[in-house]
Amino acid sequence: MTVAAPVRPVSSKLFDDLRARFGERFSTAAAVREHHGKDASYHAVAPPDAVVYAHSTEEVAATVRLCAAAKVPVIPFGTGTSLEGHIAAVQGGVCIDLSQMTRILRVSTDDLDCTVEAGVTRKQLNQHLRDSGLFFPVDPGADASLGGMAATRASGTNAVRYGTMRENVLALTVVLADGRVIRTAHRARKSAAGYDLTRLFVGSEGTLGVIAEVTLRLYGIPEAMRSAVCAFPSIEAAVATVVATIQAGVPVARIELLDAVQMDAVNRYAKLEYAVAPTLFFEFHGSAKGVDEQVETVRDFAADNGGGEFRWAASTEDRNKLWQARHDAYYACKALRSGAEVWATDVCVPISRLPECIAETAKDLAAAKVVAPIVGHVGDGNFHLCFVLDPANPAEFDEAKRLNARMVERALAMDGTCTGEHGIGLGKTEFLIAEHGEAVAVMRAVKRALDPDNIMNPGKILRMN
Repeated sequence: MTVAAPVRPVSSKLFDDLRARFGERFSTAAAVREHHGKDASYHAVAPPDAVVYAHSTEEVAATVRLCAAAKVPVIPFGTGTSLEGHIAAVQGGVCIDLSQMTRILRVSTDDLDCTVEAGVTRKQLNQHLRDSGLFFPVDPGADASLGGMAATRASGTNAVRYGTMRENVLALTVVLADGRVIRTAHRARKSAAGYDLTRLFVGSEGTLGVIAEVTLRLYGIPEAMRSAVCAFPSIEAAVATVVATIQAGVPVARIELLDAVQMDAVNRYAKLEYAVAPTLFFEFHGSAKGVDEQVETVRDFAADNGGGEFRWAASTEDRNKLWQARHDAYYACKALRSGAEVWATDVCVPISRLPECIAETAKDLAAAKVVAPIVGHVGDGNFHLCFVLDPANPAEFDEAKRLNARMVERALAMDGTCTGEHGIGLGKTEFLIAEHGEAVAVMRAVKRALDPDNIMNPGKILRMN
């Protein structure tokens, strides 16, 4: 974990100014601060000095201007579901809670796009779109805010077909470190006009500015959707099926791997009765005929690798239950052990290296002294470990740290990345130089240019000293 710099002092004048501007939407209450200093990760709570609940882009900008004048850190907060300590106020400061910025500003059914405030969640957006025939597909599991999803470059189970937030954000409205408000792009589907500022801020984790509004691609709801579960005799056989499917160009919507330990946890938590074996969850989207063709192709690949019969979740209710069980994998892991802390981590490799990377990781886990189920969005080469740890046993955390480092080093050696979707936050700063080398100096230069006083979510992604 990154060693935090000393907490910066906050003047009473700043608090007086914020209280005068926001009234009851400004808080220094201990419970409120604690809530905003801890995400869904294993990282320790680091509460901000105060919390502001913003209702508009201008209120975000006003808060940032006041903090900039006082050189006090600013930490954006959406729903608190991030997994690498992104919202921890490691140097103190003011947390801007955007969860009440929930207006859907515009939907264009003709252009297949929309603009929303940063606090709108993916479920809220899809509920709003329900009668339009459109949907937003990026699905990280948690009902995260769309501003937070953009800030962490989130993806999830649908990424193999629809892409990540990187591919699905068309434009952003961002409040910079000095309080200026910029729009990074217009709504055209492509542009060659200047630097791609949208991609710069997508994945910046609040370190370059506060995302206040997001313009997103939308998609038509498929004519047919079918989900299936298939068990395999080994994790290698399951992964071989994934690789064959992707290399054949089958446009699966989702293809998820759960090892035997994870399947046992999911069965217990979600009250399901699937085989306790390495398993793939599939979902197929398209026309009725197209889906039938996809299914037949993938079923042949599965049979070639010893896969069992496909168990179908055909109705909307059954599909939702199946994917909710997959999304609850984190909580299923946590339930494996009373009082456990879960350390979730991820890597991503080119699809051709996925079998080797998972096999070597599984070999490490078989000899390890901690439990860590494997689960992953393997259609795009991304998989996760969920270390199930005793928070009172430092030796277990040391073992998890060792195994995590081995997995990351293995992924980097295969021309992969230290994180496919969780982000860097606090937890993976030590791997950034190993992955990017001299490019990290360029990242620091960008950070200094946009945030010379290092007030924007300091301590995340980059070590600035």
